[in-house]
Amino acid sequence: MPLPKHEYVSDIWKDGIFENKVVFCTGGAGTICSAQVRAMVHLGANACIIGRNVEKTEKMATDIVTARQGAKVLGFGSVDVRSIESMQTAVEKCVKELGGIDFVIAGAAGNFLASINQLSTNAFKSVMDIDVLGSYNTVKATLPHLVTSAGKHKSDGRTASPTGTGGRIIFISATFHYTAMPLQTHVSVAKAGVDALSNNLALEFGPRGVTSNVIAPGPIAGTEGMERLAKTDDVANSFKNIPLGRWGTVKEISDATIFLFSDAGNYVNGQALVVDGAAWRAQTPNMGGFKYPDFLLGDEVVTGVKGGKKSKL
Repeated sequence: MPLPKHEYVSDIWKDGIFENKVVFCTGGAGTICSAQVRAMVHLGANACIIGRNVEKTEKMATDIVTARQGAKVLGFGSVDVRSIESMQTAVEKCVKELGGIDFVIAGAAGNFLASINQLSTNAFKSVMDIDVLGSYNTVKATLPHLVTSAGKHKSDGRTASPTGTGGRIIFISATFHYTAMPLQTHVSVAKAGVDALSNNLALEFGPRGVTSNVIAPGPIAGTEGMERLAKTDDVANSFKNIPLGRWGTVKEISDATIFLFSDAGNYVNGQALVVDGAAWRAQTPNMGGFKYPDFLLGDEVVTGVKGGKKSKL
């Protein structure tokens, strides 16, 4: 069903700024990525979202399309970002049906809570494969189309391109690796790799007009991540560790996305835009309500959250 606009995008953005553009998003059925895509669609874009779960992905595409009358939103399930062949097929279908790709959001990710003692090699590898290899496959499959789009929609920074913007990619990352975080070794390593990938992409393809940036969300209310990784009885206490005193909203991630993809973000390249209320500046090692270092010294197993390993692996 249609969502009220104020839940996924601010009123400051001009309607139609992404008219006739196409956004391609991995992990597009997730809470954050679907809000990003919904905002883009509301502002004129058509979209293609991909995911592993067919029903969930197609249902979300049907929901997002209500953001704008006449919009086109495709949902492709059974797509595995770990497979370059799977990604290439999805990209080809998107381009065939929508005419091209101007913007990419690399949002597919995997996460759970586990100490190193609980974290098997296979579990570590699964996160690396989804986050790092999946992001790289997304780049390899979409990059030719981003280069084409960047060439069509150039900006000199003085006058707005008459055809708008294009040729831009955003990677969804995190802030755990800025300081390190217990129970998040796998994610910290993976997101450090994602950030490095974005930075190198900015260097190598900036001369072709492509911009590559990272958005690093902090704790965002109403998302699968917070539902799976935080104890419900620790929510109020977690606010004390955030200088702004609250969790963020998906709209605030969408607004950051619009900024980077719009004319306002023309000269932003190779950057990480942290949207977390300065939470990482005050970051404590008490992940998800598990007290450091007592939890680790007691060789305890993560319990009480949906996204946790129940036994040592």
